[in-house]
Amino acid sequence: QAQLVESGGGLVQPGESLRLSCAASGFAFWLSAMTWYRQAPGKERELVAGIHITTIDTYYAGSVKGRFTISRNNAEKTVYLQMNSLKPEDTAVYYCAAGGRYYSDSERDYWGQGTQVTVSS
Repeated sequence: QAQLVESGGGLVQPGESLRLSCAASGFAFWLSAMTWYRQAPGKERELVAGIHITTIDTYYAGSVKGRFTISRNNAEKTVYLQMNSLKPEDTAVYYCAAGGRYYSDSERDYWGQGTQVTVSS
């Protein structure tokens, strides 16, 4: 059974950092583009970052570009989201997804359950 499990979320103060991890199993991870989404209460789901099968190709939303970095390790079947200089507006549930396009919203093959990130003083 295909599965994506996020971890690394938590409560941090503005300006601090977090690294999210998404462990994949049960499907051909090395053939799937991977993406990170987030959704805050009362807001639409937002594509935050994406990475293609070839790790050279990445995408970032304008609101996080320069602060967040997406990476993947195909041997370990894990995708990461390094989040630096966190702001209160980054507060949301973060989800990883497999399949589809890495650079824009599209249909996804699999979704994780999400991990909560709260940035507050």
